[in-house]
Amino acid sequence: MIQSENLTKRFNNTLALDSLTTSIEDGKIYGLVGSNGAGKSTFLRLLAGVYRPTEGRIMINGEDVYENPALKSELFFIPDEIYQMPGASMDSLAKIYSSIYPNWSASRYAELVKRFPIPPERKLSACSKGMRRQIAIILGLSCMPKYLLLDEAFDGLDPVIRVAVRKIIADDILERGTTVLIASHNLRELEDLCDQVGLLHGGKILFQKELAELQQDFAKIQFAAKPLPDKAAFEQLVNVISFHASGNVAEIVAHGNPHEVEHKLSILNPLLCESVPLTLEEIFITEMEAVGYDYNNVIF
Repeated sequence: MIQSENLTKRFNNTLALDSLTTSIEDGKIYGLVGSNGAGKSTFLRLLAGVYRPTEGRIMINGEDVYENPALKSELFFIPDEIYQMPGASMDSLAKIYSSIYPNWSASRYAELVKRFPIPPERKLSACSKGMRRQIAIILGLSCMPKYLLLDEAFDGLDPVIRVAVRKIIADDILERGTTVLIASHNLRELEDLCDQVGLLHGGKILFQKELAELQQDFAKIQFAAKPLPDKAAFEQLVNVISFHASGNVAEIVAHGNPHEVEHKLSILNPLLCESVPLTLEEIFITEMEAVGYDYNNVIF
């Protein structure tokens, strides 16, 4: 299990993480989302042992990660900006990783090389950004880590390769129980892949829930009535997060089970009162609006 206790990280006068306490169970695909500068990459670098916490702790199975070589050998971190020696090839890097990671699998490496269209002897200097990311994924999975940390995992990958990578990651979860953490702005992609999602903002986690549970905690209601009640009438019945009205039609987002919210609003004698599913992106925007963040500055 991954745990952080009052985890704080400062860079000079900048507070990147602020007393963050959380836990992530093994065998999950965990999506970490948040506004620009929320601390997603910092959290992954602390978990990978790249950074030392300023205060607090970050642990795997009760052990601190920083300066813990045995624990680091069980995790693999692919950052958002990948550096690989320009004169190297995938094969030459494989030799280096095989000497570092005790669980390195030559058969796994050979299998993955066949599944991706990159000659293993090609110099990295002749590879595109997307190809270098594929190489990092191949090498990372061949290390057979118990914990795979991905920062903007699918950046630069074409749609076909994205599907292949998602399938490989899902297979690792099923076959080996790998725990995967993905920090990404691509909320649509996380929605298809993750079991659990955490929203990070201002160095703190606003919420962390199973994705299926999260979607049952918000209701998006299409409501029509003549005349349309004012916002206060809806607020008396349900916990309104956002309210947008045009003529006799309103769209309401509220906390609560969609069917229960729909039932409560039926007392207002609507011509139409129907719940529709919220996407992860809509939930993210709703929660960020609630803390006063301008979602127009977020990249999706």
